[in-house]
Amino acid sequence: MTKLSVNINKIATLRNSRGGNYPNVVQVAKDVERFGGQGITVHPRPDERHIRYQDVRDLAPIVTTEFNIEGNPNLKFIDLVLQNKPTQVTLVPDAVDAITSNAGWDTVKHKDFLTEIISEFKNNGIRTSVFVDPVAAMIEGASKIGADRIELYTEAFADKFTISPEEAVRPYTESAMLAHSLNLGINAGHDLSLKNIAYFKEKVPYLLEVSIGHALIGESLYLGLETVISNYLKALK
Repeated sequence: MTKLSVNINKIATLRNSRGGNYPNVVQVAKDVERFGGQGITVHPRPDERHIRYQDVRDLAPIVTTEFNIEGNPNLKFIDLVLQNKPTQVTLVPDAVDAITSNAGWDTVKHKDFLTEIISEFKNNGIRTSVFVDPVAAMIEGASKIGADRIELYTEAFADKFTISPEEAVRPYTESAMLAHSLNLGINAGHDLSLKNIAYFKEKVPYLLEVSIGHALIGESLYLGLETVISNYLKALK
């Protein structure tokens, strides 16, 4: 079964839009786990426009499933991860002003940089995952920098899914098979939703984890968080 890690950034965005502490991200994380979610994902950015660094510190001791911290490994981010020691850190090459993650790492160009950072995290007992496009050279590069897993960037799949599901998923199927042959675990995330997750799960082998936030929270406005999490879990069996 593929694990569902729920990204709760959008909960923090809603909280921050009004001020105060409602909705409370710690309580939502507890509820996600109570409803069956198998992980909590956060992506703190330098401007703290959604998840704040203090949120990470508050979440670390209460998450009982898997805690995944995503982000661009600047010095502040590295310190935050080492201080809170999540189950997994996912390295994402997003710019400071990026609205959302929009590209995977060039694992060849940034080989030395990523190797050093990954080594530091692994020495502290933290599983490492690298955000990559479904491109063979980038996956092969990930296998040479010490990463435990890759996270396949799935926006291209989601964009093409309604036009041609077979064409949309083919690079991801091939990428997963390659990654598995290189002893890399496979995660996936970005624009996965209830509309496409079952097909993606069916066609992409060796899928260990999906991280879903934007769509899941949006769907929950209509169906409720507990129902939506349950629907994802059924699709991921």
